[in-house]
Amino acid sequence: MIAVDDLIALIHNYNPGCNQDLVRRAWAYGEAMHEGQFRHSGEPYFTHPVAVATILTEMRLDDATLITALLHDTIEDTKSTYSEVERLFGTEIVELVDGVTKLTNLQLSSSEAKQAENFRKLLIAMSRDLRVILVKLADRLHNMRTIRSMRPEKQAQKARETMDIYAPLAGRMGMQWMREELEDLSFRVLNPEARNSILRRFITLQREAGDVVHRISNDIRSELDRAGMPADVYGRAKKPYSIWRKMQEKDLAFSRLSDIYGFRIITDDVAECYKVLGIMHQRWRAVPGRFKDYISQPKSNGYRSIHTTVSGRDGKRVEIQIRTREMHEVAEAGVAAHWAYRDGARSENPFAVDPARWIATLTEGLQNEEDHGAFLEHVKLEMYSDQVFCFSPKGDVIQLPRGATPLDFAYAIHTRIGDKCVSAKVDGLRVPLWTRLRNGQSVVIITAEGQRPQASWIDLVVTGRAKSAIRRSLRDEDRERFVRLGTELLRAAFEAIGREMTGKAIATAARMLGVASDSELRAQVGSAEISARKVVGALYPEGVPFEPEVDAARPVVGLAADQSFRRAACCQPLPGERIVGITYRGKGIVAHSMDCDALAEFDEQPDRWIELRWQDGTHPPVYDVTLELTISNDAGVLGRVCSLIGEHKANISDLRFLDRKPDFFLLRVMVELRGVSHLHQVMTALEAETAVAQIARVRDPSKRP
Repeated sequence: MIAVDDLIALIHNYNPGCNQDLVRRAWAYGEAMHEGQFRHSGEPYFTHPVAVATILTEMRLDDATLITALLHDTIEDTKSTYSEVERLFGTEIVELVDGVTKLTNLQLSSSEAKQAENFRKLLIAMSRDLRVILVKLADRLHNMRTIRSMRPEKQAQKARETMDIYAPLAGRMGMQWMREELEDLSFRVLNPEARNSILRRFITLQREAGDVVHRISNDIRSELDRAGMPADVYGRAKKPYSIWRKMQEKDLAFSRLSDIYGFRIITDDVAECYKVLGIMHQRWRAVPGRFKDYISQPKSNGYRSIHTTVSGRDGKRVEIQIRTREMHEVAEAGVAAHWAYRDGARSENPFAVDPARWIATLTEGLQNEEDHGAFLEHVKLEMYSDQVFCFSPKGDVIQLPRGATPLDFAYAIHTRIGDKCVSAKVDGLRVPLWTRLRNGQSVVIITAEGQRPQASWIDLVVTGRAKSAIRRSLRDEDRERFVRLGTELLRAAFEAIGREMTGKAIATAARMLGVASDSELRAQVGSAEISARKVVGALYPEGVPFEPEVDAARPVVGLAADQSFRRAACCQPLPGERIVGITYRGKGIVAHSMDCDALAEFDEQPDRWIELRWQDGTHPPVYDVTLELTISNDAGVLGRVCSLIGEHKANISDLRFLDRKPDFFLLRVMVELRGVSHLHQVMTALEAETAVAQIARVRDPSKRP
């Protein structure tokens, strides 16, 4: 652990006007509060807050952030209190410390519902003061650097959380160096074999080819010197995790990866950036499709740079980033550049993004998303997005994630435009809505009155905003349909007992059943969440006939005392359907549906027919029915389908995949039901699920008795 004077010296290097006395008091207070506490490694606990503060000095942050780092665990882990920290160090610092404490207590790797709620709290904390998350990221970075002292299962849990949440968040904030280190430290824990394999291949490559980075750096410097262009050149091999991810995404072996080296050229001004680009392309062949100009179209976190890939020495692909010194500062610090000091004063870097505007861009539309799964999907899409820039007909720049389609573009302009989108023109040519947009393209959205979002659109869009808007519209449309259906079911139920269905009666029933409104009650009846019989029974219990539980052993009427039956496997008849019994030698009586194709072969054998009907009353859910579903091949879809079936009090007795495609799965599910009305409830619920493309009841003639 460094001494307090060393920490002050680090701060003094970039901020000579720092409050040394306050830093010393915070050091002394934190050290006293953590006295007697030790880390898993056996080191005094206070070494951790000091290390976090040291990491933040590398980002040249202000005094309040550094003091927060020294005190960030005091309120949570010591006898220190909020009021005491406020009295000693002021309101600004205690609110930052309290914000970090609350973030530490969030269980971001918990269940989906809990995780979604905690993500909301994370975003709220960030919106109040982004320095809270800067301290938390530095805290996580030091914990990952020292993770080896933890139990193996704890290491894995922290590494997964870091890979899923903190690393992409650091990247989204523009702190690419921190993202890469967090990813690599997590990779070391989660897949050490893969990481070691890549490192061994790097060593072999260096042994065979020599120091490639040094040679290419010298080649670049020589070209710049020849052109009289002053600039700094830095080169490095990419991190093991970055290489492994590229191998997975492109399904390539290490030997086939070309751009495993990256180089930066730092110039004095913007004009020189474009001159350097010309020099590089004049000397080496540019790789088509691998050019991005983030200077003219900066990322939302303030990042500016020119990216190009060229075929360099020996045909190796080389990625080059060209930027000014001020751009480089923002590229290293990201959103944190807003608080950074330079030459003893708060940096006036013109490229530093306003944190309030950045957090508003990140969280736009998130707070209105009610579905936990959709919210998490939206957050993660926003965190992981790598952007493309397209133009509207008016010349406005629309930023979208990589892989975005014209539908994403339409919803980025306005939800109303997205909802009414029927087609699009890209660079003057009409294209399908699933076309993937590229940098610099001009997009015209064509709309039509009466157009409504389609369920299939969910699979075409990649932005959280578009997915959320489409789901909301589909829910509203489903609700209208369920309200209409529920109204008809209720009218029939009221007529069955000789009563008139009135608005007042439905409102009264809604109040009695604890439903928010009469329209909500109609919707729940239409979606089979509440039966029309239950609504009528709540108002007129004496008017609804009692339905006894049917004995599962004798569910049909028409059998002699010594006779038993079984359901035909070919048609799987259910209570509520018309049935007939057929006698089979050695098999007894088999009940078929009246519309079963197998009955045709018994037309000339009337002596084998037995008149049967289902018992009146409530049957237990023991009757197997086979359903065939086509569902989208997306994470969590099968789980949602199974949950929907369970929510409707049906049990899955068998499930088999018939076909697997990149986009869809075809499967057969055997479900245990009470009767035909129960079947309709389950099928209606599944049809309303956007990820279910088709559903049908299967009747198999090959299974005749």
